[in-house]
Amino acid sequence: MKLAFEKWQGLGNDFVIVSGDDLGESLARRLCDRRRGVGGDGVLCVSEEGLREEGLKGESATGARMIVRNADGSRPEMCGNGLRCVVAWLATKRGTARGELTIATDAGPRRCRFEREGAASYAVGVDMGLAVVAPFFHEASAGRDFVHVDVGNPHVVSFDAFADEELDLVGPALERGVRGGVNVELARQVAERRLVTIVWERGVGRTAACGTGACAVGVAAATRGLVPFDAPIEVELPGGVLTITVRGADLAVDMLGPAVHAFTGVVEL
Repeated sequence: MKLAFEKWQGLGNDFVIVSGDDLGESLARRLCDRRRGVGGDGVLCVSEEGLREEGLKGESATGARMIVRNADGSRPEMCGNGLRCVVAWLATKRGTARGELTIATDAGPRRCRFEREGAASYAVGVDMGLAVVAPFFHEASAGRDFVHVDVGNPHVVSFDAFADEELDLVGPALERGVRGGVNVELARQVAERRLVTIVWERGVGRTAACGTGACAVGVAAATRGLVPFDAPIEVELPGGVLTITVRGADLAVDMLGPAVHAFTGVVEL
């Protein structure tokens, strides 16, 4: 059996995109294997059928449903960079240079806007919904001060001073130590509206970028008074920069960043 796919990336966070229903844990792991498979941080399964029956109406019915599988086969609720890639994939498939789509995810529907920037790239903005902030204490925190931010999936963010290699210790410790797993961000402020961040993503490990992680960092920074509400800030990840805006009234988050086509292929299953 052959499976057609496209490879897309957002700031180096790379995904295998396939049309259809969830491929499941085992096949996702196989496809993401960088030595024996296609290679990727995750698999994005996109279905364009049956959205009206699932309660999405009007504009939403022109979108699609996205199911995410991490490199280890686990199924997270949301993936910000992956969502931007799916929107760009759909726009390319439909021959649309700019517009809006609403994508159904396991974290709920997300309204997205897009504009083509090049032959194989789009700028995609996403209404990421309302963030929830809570205190966070765990013995695996290694003495660090973390704040828990839910942006459709769970993150813990620390602004304590850090060395790059510390992420390889505290990241997996918290991922294993927290029930259901958690994404970990170590961040530092380098300018009034700019934060540098490294990410340990549950089910993947270190990644070049994490869209929901950048949103979580923006929310954590705004609620601590490090950056302003209601104004765009930059979150610099190893793979590049995402623009995040956090609304002060309700912690609604907007994310803006690129999605780039890498290649198209067919794999024998």
